Parts: sequence; C-alpha cells; structure tokens
Amino acid sequence: MAPSTRTPDPIEETNLKSDEQFIDENLRPSDGWATWTHPRSQESYSIRLLQAAQMSAQDLKLCLSLIEETSRSHYEASSRGWKPRAKLAEMKSPEMRYVVVKDSQGEIRGFTSLMPTYEEGQPVVYCYEIHLKDEMRGTGLGAHLMGFQEMVAKHTPAIEKVMLTCFTKNIVAMRFYQKLGFEVDPISPEPKRLRFGKTSVPDYIIMSKKVV
Repeated sequence: MAPSTRTPDPIEETNLKSDEQFIDENLRPSDGWATWTHPRSQESYSIRLLQAAQMSAQDLKLCLSLIEETSRSHYEASSRGWKPRAKLAEMKSPEMRYVVVKDSQGEIRGFTSLMPTYEEGQPVVYCYEIHLKDEMRGTGLGAHLMGFQEMVAKHTPAIEKVMLTCFTKNIVAMRFYQKLGFEVDPISPEPKRLRFGKTSVPDYIIMSKKVV
C-alpha cells in the first residue's frame, strides 16, 4: 500500500499538542507571564494554561459557577436558555484550553477559554469564555487575558483572527470587545424578515479581530 500523502491539518496538529508544547510554540509568552499583579491591591495572582482534561473537576465546576454568576441572565434571555449540563459538557471538550487566574489561596478569580478550530471553513482561535470576579474588573485583566487569545492566533499556522460570540443584550461585553478592536464578523447572523412585516433579530452576534 502506498504511503499516505495527506497534508497534516495545522489545527488538528495544534490541538494534539501537550500544554507545554502549546505554550512554547503557540502562546510564546514573555518572561513572567505566569503571574499578574492587581493594580489596586498589589496582590499577586498565578496564571496557568491547561487543557480541559488537565483541569480538575472542582476547577471546572468553579469556572461554570463563574459563568453562571456573570452571564446566566443573558443566557436565560436568549433562545439558548441556561443549560448548565450542556455548558459543562462543552467546557470539557478535548480541544478546549483554559487560561486560569488564581489568588494566593488557589481560588479561581477569572479565566478565559479558547480553541483553535474552523468556523465556516475559516481557521480561527475561538474565544469561548472570558469571565472575571467583580474585584478583577476594571483592572486590565480582561484585556490581558484576551491578549493571550491573540498571541495564540498569531503563532498558529493558517490562523489570522480571534473569533467570539456575544449576546446582543450584553452591552458591557460588546463595548469591551469593540475597545479591543473586535468587529462584527461577516458570518454573524443577519436579521430575518418574516411575514406581515415582522423581523426576527438574532440574540447574539459573532465578532472577530484580525491579528496579522
């Protein structure tokens, strides 16, 4: 049998990397990246990147609780609804990676999750979540975490953008992403015209930012 001539898929290859490989080759962080200091309290926090499979069950539940704390109302107001079991199953996807921020007691105070993937044929880094405890907001940590998303996109072959989904009623989040340079992506759903002059408006938009 002739040897396979299949060209390796760069996204597939990236998702098969260990966390150590991924950090070295796709994140390529600067020295000192694994710590962050709160600008007001001067408290030091640790930062780790982990695949979903390397996250403890307790930490995954804490991340889910933080999603519920910050975003449950937006899910409930949408057509998706708040479905914690389905959300937890999504969070455990093998290709999902987390950047987790913990305090000195080991408690999660914020996190973002990402996955190199394809959206309508486009290779992207998809930002699935970014959530912070109240005391971490307005500190620059959110932009810092989104910077890791962009670094992965820049250092992953074929990828040219970071993409995410935002509820249209989450104005605070939308403005945050816009401030970072995100725009509505061409694949974002458009309003649909229905019968009798009515219009169906999507309850979410897809935003993206080019990184090359």
